[in-house]
Amino acid sequence: MTPSDSSSREAGRASRRAAPMGHAAMRSANLSLLLRHLHTRGGRSRATLSQETGLSKAAVTSLVSDLAERGLVQEGQVERRGTVGRPGTEVRIAPRHVAGVGIELNVDYLAVCLRDLAGQARFTSSVPMPYTLDASAVDGRRYPPDLVLDRVAEQLREALEVASLEGLWVAGITIASPGPIDYDGAAVRFASNLGWTGVPLGDELAARLGPQHPVLGLENDAKLSALAEVPRLARRGIKDLIYLTGDMGVGAGIIVEGRLVRGWSGFSGEVGHIGLDPAGDRCRCGRRGCWETMVGFDTVLAVLDEDDPARSGRLPMLERLERIRVLLEADDPRLHSRFTTLVDDLVRGIGVLADVLNPQAIVLGGYFGYFADQLVGPVQSALDARLLASDGRVEVSGSELGLEAAAAGGAAVALERVLADPLLAPLVDGGAEPSLRP
Repeated sequence: MTPSDSSSREAGRASRRAAPMGHAAMRSANLSLLLRHLHTRGGRSRATLSQETGLSKAAVTSLVSDLAERGLVQEGQVERRGTVGRPGTEVRIAPRHVAGVGIELNVDYLAVCLRDLAGQARFTSSVPMPYTLDASAVDGRRYPPDLVLDRVAEQLREALEVASLEGLWVAGITIASPGPIDYDGAAVRFASNLGWTGVPLGDELAARLGPQHPVLGLENDAKLSALAEVPRLARRGIKDLIYLTGDMGVGAGIIVEGRLVRGWSGFSGEVGHIGLDPAGDRCRCGRRGCWETMVGFDTVLAVLDEDDPARSGRLPMLERLERIRVLLEADDPRLHSRFTTLVDDLVRGIGVLADVLNPQAIVLGGYFGYFADQLVGPVQSALDARLLASDGRVEVSGSELGLEAAAAGGAAVALERVLADPLLAPLVDGGAEPSLRP
């Protein structure tokens, strides 16, 4: 989350006080402090950076030069803050050299996002998730890991080729997968909607991409989506939020005091498996009455005719959602009835989360976010009606990142490597940019 000016100044002072600390480690820490400050706060003059971080003006000038040599910062417009004296030239994040890649593995699609350090999406793509037909599977489809990972590798190669053509050095790749993650082994521990247990995604993808691949990381899809939403809400002072993603399954990314909550074994956020009806339908996980059996995307599809194109897993997810939108706007009684019930079922689960975690905000993502105009208002009203105290109100909104939220969050996490250690970024050709002057 974005730190306050005072906390940034304290961080700068602490970095100068810290002892014993080698010169190289000190410089690396200060480079990270300065780059992260620019990344979260936007462009600043050197004088302003010195004031806000607590670093000396001479140190800022030297550090900015080092960052420029790695293509991480550049000069921008003249900074005018209404103060007396000569205005300074703004230093800001440079978008032309460093990028991160995120890719989401979803029951319906694979989405990839190449994003530069300035936050610009340089390449996005979404293709249907490959599967085989199997009558014994819960929904008639199986997702063999080899088949899926071959397609994932194809998508990643395409993104890496775009990065190469645009002169971008890729800091890392983060794979967003449903279910809990084995972080040490870079494996999916359990993904009921894919039928996966103990799939070593990291090793398998590394073998497919070859020895020169960027660093690979793995994280839960809902957690990455939550991280992608953090900057937008942080600007409004919101530090505690739950990102709720709706698909065939339902997951949550939980942010408390600006930090992602993983849980001691990585199972936090598996909210789709909260048991709300012991006599309810059987879930893919084997239990009965899980929340996602009430609000998962397949409960919406189930009210449509069997031959309706929206029910076809061969259609891209966005086209399926657009088809449902058309039917809603045509006043399809089955869908209107389903969405009325969906609001009630959403509030049952969100109410539990709100009571237990007391978030400032709930963000609806996935198909919930696509239909935010149908869901946010009624869900907000229902939650307001059950408030125990007026100062405990939770704000409900739809995600602004659409179906690419998890992939965008993955790219952001990949870029975190450079924010933490700017010296990882290679020097640009010719060293520092000639326009960057002290």
